[in-house]
Amino acid sequence: MIDGKTVLVTGGTGSFGSKFVETVLTRHSPKRVIVFSRDELKQHEMQLRIKDPRLSFFIGDVRDAERLRRAFEANVDVVVHAAAMKQVPACEYNPFEAIKTNVLGAQNVIDAAIDRGVPRVLALSTDKAVNPVNLYGATKLAAEKLFVQGNAYAGGKPTRFACVRYGNVMGSRGSVIPIFLEQRATGRVTITDDRMTRFWLTLDEGVDFVLDGIARMHGGEVFVPRIPSMAIKELASVLAPNCEVEITGIRPGEKLHEVLVSSDEARHSVAYDDMFVIKPEHQWWGQGNFHDGSPLPPGFEFSSDTNDRWLSPHELVRLAKAA
Repeated sequence: MIDGKTVLVTGGTGSFGSKFVETVLTRHSPKRVIVFSRDELKQHEMQLRIKDPRLSFFIGDVRDAERLRRAFEANVDVVVHAAAMKQVPACEYNPFEAIKTNVLGAQNVIDAAIDRGVPRVLALSTDKAVNPVNLYGATKLAAEKLFVQGNAYAGGKPTRFACVRYGNVMGSRGSVIPIFLEQRATGRVTITDDRMTRFWLTLDEGVDFVLDGIARMHGGEVFVPRIPSMAIKELASVLAPNCEVEITGIRPGEKLHEVLVSSDEARHSVAYDDMFVIKPEHQWWGQGNFHDGSPLPPGFEFSSDTNDRWLSPHELVRLAKAA
């Protein structure tokens, strides 16, 4: 679904966007890759780092519907929507801004894609969108709902929308791993609660999962990878051994455990070896789609504390080095 196509990536200079663009240009044969983002410095640095005539750049913000439409005029075939405000404290302190970017920005992407007849649009979401307790999670839940139901707005046009939802990305901006490595030099690391668990995957795994979602989507799905969990205290002990651990107390808007598939969503989800597919509950959905997946048992929930796969210390070290 990428070879010979024009691909536009919103938030294309972020952690995910940069890796996605590099992967697509080196492993596939796109006709053109367009980076749409608002940071001119990051775009300049990316131009210096990636010398490829198929790569082009648009300065713009997903809040700006007219600028998005201008970027979509380039006969775009695939859109990966990765632009978002992602820092929980920043969203809590700047709630209007978070809604403008994460919710209204999502609507602008959907409208532009429908207007220009873009065949495939895949949006990135997060485990924090499930049973949200902070504004960031609430905005990503709203964005998910917009993308799923955006298929109804497309009507008879070819545009289709889907989402991928996954957990913490090792080595990404804002990840706890660089913080622990920095704190290690002081001999003391801080964690908020020693019971806390999280889902983990690498940036490469996230990119591969998005590419797989683009290929497999029919429109309306939320794709969830079957990824491992690890306790935050064990993560700290592996990355900063022999360091003093200080418990600082759980922060506002933070959960002890994260959920990637809720028990309510599980009723209309199916399982595969590598992922879960949350199917939409709407009349326009093709009932034959993903019919070969295994139904989930009653009461099933894919939660970071009851996960059937856990990262071993050895696996964590290997993945952290790869990140």
